[in-house]
Amino acid sequence: MQKMWQGRFSEASSELLEAFNASIEFDKELYAQDIAGSKAHAKMLGKCKIIEDEAVNKILEGLDQVKSEIENGEFKFNIADEDIHMAVEKRLSQIIGAEFGGKLHTARSRNDQVALDFRLFVLEANLDLAKLLLNLIKTINSIAKEHKSTLMPGFTHLQHAQPVSLAYHLLAYAFMFSRDYDRLISSHKRNNLSPLGSCAMAGTPHPIDREMVANELGFNGITPNAMDSVSDRDFALELLFNLSVVFTHTSRLCEELILWSSSEFGYITISDKFSTGSSIMPQKKNPDVAELIRGKTGRIYGNLISLLTTMKSLPLAYNKDMQEDKECVFDSVKNAKNSLIILNAMIEEIKFNKENMLKATKIGHLSATDLADYLVKKKFIPFRQAHFITGKCVALAESLGKDLSELSLNELQSVEPNISTDVLELLTLESSKEARKSLGGTSDYSVDIQLELIDKFIKSQEI
Repeated sequence: MQKMWQGRFSEASSELLEAFNASIEFDKELYAQDIAGSKAHAKMLGKCKIIEDEAVNKILEGLDQVKSEIENGEFKFNIADEDIHMAVEKRLSQIIGAEFGGKLHTARSRNDQVALDFRLFVLEANLDLAKLLLNLIKTINSIAKEHKSTLMPGFTHLQHAQPVSLAYHLLAYAFMFSRDYDRLISSHKRNNLSPLGSCAMAGTPHPIDREMVANELGFNGITPNAMDSVSDRDFALELLFNLSVVFTHTSRLCEELILWSSSEFGYITISDKFSTGSSIMPQKKNPDVAELIRGKTGRIYGNLISLLTTMKSLPLAYNKDMQEDKECVFDSVKNAKNSLIILNAMIEEIKFNKENMLKATKIGHLSATDLADYLVKKKFIPFRQAHFITGKCVALAESLGKDLSELSLNELQSVEPNISTDVLELLTLESSKEARKSLGGTSDYSVDIQLELIDKFIKSQEI
């Protein structure tokens, strides 16, 4: 079978061009989307009386056979076919004859065909990834419910700041990932429009029914401008951006898991199932899953920059540069799916070392802010002055080798005589945690509200 564009050329393609121009080695991943689009297109051509019913029936049967051959491993991909579209059409014509197979490409171009196939892939990936994120949110939420009473240090600048519950800390990630979920769903909704029927870039003179094809393929509507339709890759850029934010969040979580599993922290124990050893040091147990996910963040970012750069300054409409749009998306989707699956599985089996977390809360004077707040509320001292007095108390505790919460009343009064005995209860770690009842805070009251919000979020999602 000659190339569909061969008529204008008098010389055969160079072998160098064959290899350099072909995308079949990677866009064959779109075979299911390509065949689904072709079947919907053929049905529409028949309904609109653009091709006869006999041709439609033969095309549909032939496409089913092509799909079966690909999935059974019988299909022979050939670099001379250039891309998945020509490969499928060539095999279709071999099965049903060129007389019928050649009619399939009526009223469409490879430009709108690839825009359709790629869009279908990205839309499906949005939903698949959203489901994986929802599973991760469920896991985090479930663990958080078990640890409302587990005290640990909250950090700023990686320095001990204030006492919080482990549940509160974990819920921060649940809310991060819920935003990631919302972005994927929003992107799916915004881009769920069919470009097929745009042809090369200006539409077609054939009396087609674009809405019929859109309905057949599950789209919510059609793209309104043909020139934009064939040159738009916003849907792919959105996916890559959304995944970049997902990996910003997973990298933060994985960084903390790596730190927490170290001897210096000792907050968690990662299951042997998700750890590796050293080739030389027998005692080592390395958090490689968390490190690999953290490492893949750069790869995901790179794919976004790659496609942004490819699309930069391209004149309308389609340009061959856009053949570079797929590999970066395929790579990001594959790595994101694998990472979210194994991250969820690893977190499910983490053991939290409550005693070590509690010991850590007694280092760093975590109730210092409570002393300052006490001086403001109970003694009517301006906050800046209260801040200064508290700093003096912390310095005293440091000199005595104590935590601020361990100072006696006499020791506190040696810095500020206005301090009275009621402060001692306020400076306990549990009281400090429970004092923060404002919405979004770390008290049990506030955490219960946050857990309820995540529960409602999970229950409201229907993919």
